[in-house]
Amino acid sequence: MEFGIFLNGYLPGPASRDTDCEHEMFRREIELVVTADRHNWKYAWFGEHHGLTEYSHCSAPEVLLGYCAHATERIHLGSAIMNLSPRVNHPVRNAERVATLDHLTDRRYEWGTGRGAGSHEIATFDILDKDSTKPEWNEVIREIPRMFEQRDYAFHGDHFTVPSPHNVLPKPYGPGHPPIWVACGNPATFATAGSLGIGAIAFNFEPVYALAGRIDAYKEAVANCAEPVGQYVNNNVMMTNAVICLADRARAREVAMRAGRGYLYSMVCLYHDTMPHPEGVPVWPEPPFPLRSEEDLDRLIEDGWLLCGDPDEVCEQVTRYQRVGCDQVVFGVPSDSLSHDEVLEMLELFGSKVIPHFDADPVHSTTRHRATATPKFPEFANPVPDLSVSMLPTNALIR
Repeated sequence: MEFGIFLNGYLPGPASRDTDCEHEMFRREIELVVTADRHNWKYAWFGEHHGLTEYSHCSAPEVLLGYCAHATERIHLGSAIMNLSPRVNHPVRNAERVATLDHLTDRRYEWGTGRGAGSHEIATFDILDKDSTKPEWNEVIREIPRMFEQRDYAFHGDHFTVPSPHNVLPKPYGPGHPPIWVACGNPATFATAGSLGIGAIAFNFEPVYALAGRIDAYKEAVANCAEPVGQYVNNNVMMTNAVICLADRARAREVAMRAGRGYLYSMVCLYHDTMPHPEGVPVWPEPPFPLRSEEDLDRLIEDGWLLCGDPDEVCEQVTRYQRVGCDQVVFGVPSDSLSHDEVLEMLELFGSKVIPHFDADPVHSTTRHRATATPKFPEFANPVPDLSVSMLPTNALIR
């Protein structure tokens, strides 16, 4: 099992209205990725959200991903998610961004896709029916892989058109293309992801054991996937959660019980109306439920709402995610109750004491999947005229 961190440009409270604080938030998130890269973490995922005050000020993650690529060596950098609605991001622009990131990261980019967090976000782009983005995703996810391969791409679809042949550039840094993923906010999407041969990004807004059936549906579908949407099957389930792993067990539990924990989840319930969440939970600006006792904390840990304790204790808790079939566990940072310095401490400790128990393979699973890539489309869909150039400039790259 592999591990990663999830960053969202989270900026709670009055800081969300202060550009100096926004600036510091970005600097801190970059520092978290660099630290994770040095301590065995394999993935860093960035959200893309629009107009979600406090919850996410990360609207252009591709810029951060490019910066982090230059500042890191090994960690894979993913979008979670890139919105595929043509009304938000034109498919050609998405294909261009994905391929460029593939080059800048030296094939360390993970292409997570989806259709937006909820009605408030997509209304930024004058999308008033959140269900209308589902058929758009279904169309676009099949076309961008063709853009990666063909040099005379054209398309007349229901949701976007490229009316005449164009070469969408650059192409991915071959062989293959970045691993494809989709956010699975609804149970049915797990089986859809598996049938398309792409990874599933899951969000732990319920007890971990409740995901077992969905993961089983994914694994059954992906095992029967004979025609992946891309050049290879990315057989992967990634699940997000929270972790407080510190050398002192008592200190970790004290951190978990600090006031204000759960503020982020109240904002999830406010903005993410495409995802189910339990009835009766606080929705921002309602204050989060406080943890009133050690017994309350134990119940949250037992049900898998978070991991908490010293490295040995957290190792034992991680095995629950193995049992339900997760391939990758990703932790949202920063957590409500951890300071920036405590997150840095946790990344180093978890990376050195927990990850080696579960992931001794230096190669990323998605790298192994990509090695099996097989092109699916002809390089040219139309007859190619006989064109030759008699002279090139002296600085032309010639292989």
